[in-house]
Amino acid sequence: MNTDTIERLRQVSVATLATALYKRGLRNQVIQDVRPVARKGRNMVGPAFTLRYMPAREDRNTLAEFRNPEHPQRVAIEQCPKGHVLVMDSRKDARAASAGDILITRLMVRGGEGVVTDGGFRDSMSIGALDMPAYHSRASSPTNLTLNEAIDINVPIGCGDAAVFPGDIVVGDDDSVIIIPAGIADEVAVEATEMTAYEDFVVERVRDGQTIIGLYPATDEANLEVFAEWRKANGR
Repeated sequence: MNTDTIERLRQVSVATLATALYKRGLRNQVIQDVRPVARKGRNMVGPAFTLRYMPAREDRNTLAEFRNPEHPQRVAIEQCPKGHVLVMDSRKDARAASAGDILITRLMVRGGEGVVTDGGFRDSMSIGALDMPAYHSRASSPTNLTLNEAIDINVPIGCGDAAVFPGDIVVGDDDSVIIIPAGIADEVAVEATEMTAYEDFVVERVRDGQTIIGLYPATDEANLEVFAEWRKANGR
């Protein structure tokens, strides 16, 4: 992944990215009903590595499964590449946990950039204290075996109604998480950086009492002239 793109995406909001993707006809890229376990004050940015759960069947999902070294949940934790975000399709069901603090700690130690599930985490307070971003729907204490069977690794999934393909770029901020198709990540990052500069300028102007008419959006050419001066003065 382009390092310049990573740095740009660390400096822009999911909201701004959502608008940039909307302009390209992509309207369902935000993972719905997912939020930070604990806010980190920095963006999570990395390619997606996926894990898919399916409905559990009782004869296949006893506690003995956790002794299986090839259990897909455990294997995903050990295979997720450094700098990637583990994204889990937990069927939007937080009644059983997608993982707990031991596995997520292992992911962090191995260099994972972050973790996302449209289900829930057990030991969520411990996960929130880790130095790695984590996103879920809500805390959930029951083991994943209760309702979910980990079945596929690094395949296309749905997470919170968003399509996620392996290698898509995942960005999470203190609000939510968005999926950027890998092929357009560079151009979206550049556009979102430009959008962010103008939005920061607008916030300053609005705080100073200026009307949003002609300012946001910039339909008055005079505002663009002032913006150009502001960018030069602020190194933006």
